[in-house]
Amino acid sequence: MAELDGTIKYTGAIKEMKLGKEGKEVTVGGEATYPFHLFEGAMPNKPKLALEIVDSEIPECAKAVSDVYGDLLKDPVAWAKKAVEDYKPDLLCLSLLSTDPNGLDKPIEEAAALVKEVIAAVDLPLIVLGTTNEAKDADLLKLVAEQCQGENLMLGPVVEGNYKQIGAAALAYNHTVIASSPIDINLAKQLNILLENLGVPMDKILIDPTVGGLGYGFEYTYSVMERLRTAALVQQDIKLQIPMICQVAKEVWKVKEAKLTSDEAPELGDPEKRGILLEAMTAQGLLLAGADILILRHPESLKLIREFIDEMY
Repeated sequence: MAELDGTIKYTGAIKEMKLGKEGKEVTVGGEATYPFHLFEGAMPNKPKLALEIVDSEIPECAKAVSDVYGDLLKDPVAWAKKAVEDYKPDLLCLSLLSTDPNGLDKPIEEAAALVKEVIAAVDLPLIVLGTTNEAKDADLLKLVAEQCQGENLMLGPVVEGNYKQIGAAALAYNHTVIASSPIDINLAKQLNILLENLGVPMDKILIDPTVGGLGYGFEYTYSVMERLRTAALVQQDIKLQIPMICQVAKEVWKVKEAKLTSDEAPELGDPEKRGILLEAMTAQGLLLAGADILILRHPESLKLIREFIDEMY
């Protein structure tokens, strides 16, 4: 409801959530206003930034990324240590790309063992992502949940095709689920309801609206996230009063503009700056749409976005 001075009084708020193991948590959510509208309401917890590591070589890895990490790209545990020690993200994201049945198709037991190694090596809340293969992810994330009981991992993507298996495992072993729906407000709400009916508490669910990178569906992504946040804050839709997580890294660094060399596209300018700015500009837009957690790949992008968040506060 608009006040006489033009500001809006919001009747809803986003749930505050603690992520990570007890004593090492980070807190997200809690906002009772549109993103960075601090003149209208509280936004008590700054958005959190995660750096992504991958458990196998990134297909057609951009030179801007390989120049930073070099041979560490082949050693996810060492990569995780460097990311945490040198660049100080709020969270870490481990993408288990090697388990993809259409790729290396490594056994889930090997991937679960790696998750435990990374947990032992670094001291940050951990996001663990599968490959979007519903059946393989169900088996993989169930095993990870069981073997990492009490770590309060963020497990995803959880979709309608495997929410029962992963949701039940997350509930049994005290983890948080990342509910992923294909850029649609009604599907996002429906998946949250299904998880809640399964017994997963709303404060153990993160919304992954499935984002697009700058120039690749970003405008539609923004509009759906904006509607999600409006439903939560203005329409008091309690099924959508949940923090949002956005997988920026994989969407930005897979596009040709992030990987083309100067020889291949001299008109696009310096390839390193180009890739970093594509990631940072996408991330900035998603923050303005309501993102609470961003998964990034390049440490310079993380630095730029952290400066942006600090400036907005």
